[in-house]
Amino acid sequence: MEYDFFRMYSQYLILYAPQSGLNYNNSENKKSVLPQYRKNIYTRELVDFILEQIENGVKTKTQIIEEYRIPKTTLYKWLNKYNNQKKQDLKQ
Repeated sequence: MEYDFFRMYSQYLILYAPQSGLNYNNSENKKSVLPQYRKNIYTRELVDFILEQIENGVKTKTQIIEEYRIPKTTLYKWLNKYNNQKKQDLKQ
């Protein structure tokens, strides 16, 4: 015989084999070389610096969005959040 039946059988096994384990999609078991995404990548000092530039008129909101590549929604959330905190601090 010149036909390799074992190759055909082994490919069939690979296609229809079950997943390797129960923790197949569990991220705790996976060790990644890449850094994990952190939600809070902007420090408070950086946020204060950017907000001071807007308040002092050094840069406009659009300049900050373009130069620092900060999302527009993030910048407006900072403005709303930290301006409200300043108002509350002044009242006390």
